[in-house]
Amino acid sequence: MLYSEKVMDHFMNPRNVGVIENPDGVGEVGNAKCGDIMKIYIKVDNDIISDVKFQTFGCGSAIASSSMATELIKGKPVSQALELTNKAVAEALDGLPDYKLHCSVLAEEAIKAAIEDYQKKQ
Repeated sequence: MLYSEKVMDHFMNPRNVGVIENPDGVGEVGNAKCGDIMKIYIKVDNDIISDVKFQTFGCGSAIASSSMATELIKGKPVSQALELTNKAVAEALDGLPDYKLHCSVLAEEAIKAAIEDYQKKQ
């Protein structure tokens, strides 16, 4: 099978889907080649990511990567969330096929973009 059970689970039952009204930071990234677009919204309280939501237009791997990445940073300090790597996202999903690794890279980039947006507003 191409995809792990975790990838399928996060694709079929994605966590943290949606929009945060008045977010503290928003990150939007896209990959023109595959057409995936990811938007991540964060809410920060006392330097902790108290809430995170995503909207992803893309393939199953992109949706699973967004879902897992948001789970990995929720409740974490901003500094720790900034250290999230695409490798950590892929590993948490029990791996992605090589040609889908760009999806976990997008998730990392979207989270970093949301945090940068938040930091600029401070």
